This record gives sequence, structure tokens and C-alpha cells, in this order.
Amino acid sequence: MAYKSEILLGKIIKLSGYEGAVAVKLEKIFIENIPRMESVFLEIEGKLVPFFISRSEYNGADILKLWFDGYNSNNKISEFIGCRIFLTTGFINNKRNEDFENLIGYKVFVQEDKLLGSISEVMTNSEQWLINVKSVTKKNILIPFHEHFIISLDKRKKVIIMNIPDGLTEIN
Repeated sequence: MAYKSEILLGKIIKLSGYEGAVAVKLEKIFIENIPRMESVFLEIEGKLVPFFISRSEYNGADILKLWFDGYNSNNKISEFIGCRIFLTTGFINNKRNEDFENLIGYKVFVQEDKLLGSISEVMTNSEQWLINVKSVTKKNILIPFHEHFIISLDKRKKVIIMNIPDGLTEIN
């Protein structure tokens, strides 16, 4: 997925119901024309944070209801009120990116001995590379693929050991 700053979906204006849904006020271009989405980026404190969509509901007006994976209560989701939501688009497919895409299937460990999961996708946004790690609990976790987070990379064993900042795996 690639982040495109000109593709603003809308803004979270309020909570919707009691099951962790948010109401998104759509940009005019998307009214009556909702794209199919699996994930979006929320702008939180000026930074783009990826979220997977578990469910969406659209009733024909300018409001779209979204539920995010792992957020099933209003307590968890209320901090996102006021955040802008950007669409993600397809994979980057140029030859310079082939090396990164070859990482699919690599096992990702944290703290050298704790298996986080396997890389299922390699993506980019305008600012950084992201890896989508399918965790041992089948949860999708988007992690910036940045040299400061990589402790070691073993191509023969297809293993990456990372030092991931505290709380990053809980954000997704």
C-alpha cells in the first residue's frame, strides 16, 4: 500500500454506537462513491498510523461508519476523534522495490527469541517502508521497516530480528 497525501477520505467526527465504531465525515468526492478498503492511515499527532478495517457501513449520506481491527470498545477508539483519514492504494511495483518484496515469508523476531510472525506484505508510503507481519495469533501488524529497528537480517534462514518500540504492536 502506498500513502498518497492527496487522497483524504475524511475526518472522524464522533463515536458511533457502543461497539467501537467511528463516524467519518466524508470528503465530497467520496459521497455516494465509497472505495473498497482493507486499511487506512489515521493522522495522529501529525504522523500517519496504519489501521486495518474490520467492518464498514455506509447509508448513502456523507457519513461512513468504520470499525478497526482490535478496537471493539468506545474507550479504546475515543482518542481518534478529530483525526483525518487517508486512503491507502495498491502496491508499488517498480524493479527497485524487488529486494524489499523478497522479504515476504521472512520470520520476524523481537528480542532475539520471541517470534512475532511472518511478513505477508511489503508496502511503502511516501515517508517509509512498512512490513505487514501476520502474527502467531493471525493479527496483522504494520511495522515501519527502518534500519534503526533492525538488529539483524539473515537471508539464508529468512529471519529478521527487530527492536520494535514499546506499544507499536498494540497500535495495529
